[in-house]
Amino acid sequence: MPETMQADYVIIGAGSAGCAMAYRLSEAGKSVIVIEHGGSDAGPFINMPGALSYPMNMRRYDWGLKSEPEPHLNNRRMIVPRGKVIGGSSSINGMIYVRGHALDFDHWRDQGAAGWGYADVLPYYKRLENWHGGPHGGDPSWRGADGPLHVSRGKRDNPLVRAFVEAGAQAGYQLTDDYNGEKQEGFGPYDATIHNGRRWSAASAYLRPALKRPNCTLIRALAHRVVIEEGRATGVEVTHKGRTRTINARAEVIVAASAINSPKILMLSGIGPAAHLAEHGIDVAADRPGVGQNLQDHLELYIQQAATQPVSLFRYWSLMGKAYVGARWLLTGTGPGASNQFESAGFIRSKAGVQYPDIQYHFLPIAVRYDGSVAAEGHGFQAHVGPMRSKSRGEVTLGGARPEDQPKIRFNYMSHPEDWEDFRTCIRLTREIFGQDAFAPFRGKEISPGEDVQSDADLDAFIREEVESAYHPCGTCRIGAPDDPGAVVDPECRVIGVDGLRVADSSIFPRITNGNLNAPSIMTGEKAADHILGRHLPPENAQPWVHPEWDVRQR
Repeated sequence: MPETMQADYVIIGAGSAGCAMAYRLSEAGKSVIVIEHGGSDAGPFINMPGALSYPMNMRRYDWGLKSEPEPHLNNRRMIVPRGKVIGGSSSINGMIYVRGHALDFDHWRDQGAAGWGYADVLPYYKRLENWHGGPHGGDPSWRGADGPLHVSRGKRDNPLVRAFVEAGAQAGYQLTDDYNGEKQEGFGPYDATIHNGRRWSAASAYLRPALKRPNCTLIRALAHRVVIEEGRATGVEVTHKGRTRTINARAEVIVAASAINSPKILMLSGIGPAAHLAEHGIDVAADRPGVGQNLQDHLELYIQQAATQPVSLFRYWSLMGKAYVGARWLLTGTGPGASNQFESAGFIRSKAGVQYPDIQYHFLPIAVRYDGSVAAEGHGFQAHVGPMRSKSRGEVTLGGARPEDQPKIRFNYMSHPEDWEDFRTCIRLTREIFGQDAFAPFRGKEISPGEDVQSDADLDAFIREEVESAYHPCGTCRIGAPDDPGAVVDPECRVIGVDGLRVADSSIFPRITNGNLNAPSIMTGEKAADHILGRHLPPENAQPWVHPEWDVRQR
């Protein structure tokens, strides 16, 4: 790294949005420097989809963050995996690809994010996708065919995977052959960011091609703060190989460091709630009370059932079984290791009067936890289930004024009374689905919560002890109208009150979207790049499917 390092655009974070912006800005002829603290994404644990439980638990690839004690969850400190690696969290996530429901984005627009309605974001989803839907993939006119991000489907050859969708239909729910197309509501196959049996992260899709251009550079360094001179962002102060350096931006600095680290970097730069910055001795460059506020996430439970036939993935859970899976994948790129094993999806509404799905299912043909511990019963299956639109809100605040100080993360999970009602509903609806005839050949006893856990009080105790994050933090630098005192960025992703500075990642989401957040994070990077370049794709007025009797029927 030379003494003076500069580019037109300096991006903090080589994650989902940062990689997309590096690709689009360099494609347009702009010079770009991407700052990333993490290292290489090489190695089988990241690249083998079936090994997904490993990288998010490895300090080499993860920031190692934890929440503050959560008062409504027995004061548990929840782990908050965030990718500290090329590709960011797209390199350690579950690889599930969910755009979000069309009405999520219309809600963003109606809350002040002008130009971010579904009609506006759909063209960007199409631009980013290279969709391999297969013969039963729904209507390709809703999808993209030649974008950088490969999106595919698993083989779905496990009988439990097919039984889950069949059981959903037997319970009276819709079926959907493409929840990312016209119709999200229902049961059907999952899309995944997997290509030729390997994880297809934002680094694979965007950053590596961008780095082949002479105008895009990656610098491994820890970003301290944005340098602001006379109200304008001019560069980024970093630690690089033990030295404090400044990387200068001729045009703009773009923060894309995650819903946890983006507000932290803004606050260390003097942008945030003035009183909080003063507590840490930080001079105020812009008093933005919304920085770090509006933190949201998805929580989920595992509803686990024993299997009476040896059809689950448990047969690979021995040392020899794992060796077989790993060797087959390394040699041929095929087998169980080539899938994330989340191959069947469900998006349903919790009750009549809910306009679009507010519960998501991830089905898994084994009874296992994210930490890799398997149920003692052996063969089994599970559904991860949780509400999509909790009203609980948390915050990210500074844990200290030094860049190496971890932020304080308070999700305030389950602080709204409706959360408890929603989760009890999730458990009872899942039991009903598992009770359908499609599961009759396989259904053993209920492992978790257990058949004796029935009353509201017992269910609440189970929720309090067992609920886990789905690792979808967002909302801490939310987008809004320029005159909205709680907004951090305007609809062009420009930080309100500072020139030459933008934020573009999941932190700008006004409200969490339906499903996993990787796809909308990449879309945000794609769309922000066009705002930076002063262009936009024309909107598409496609009409998504909404249940015609949503106001009077739950299914």
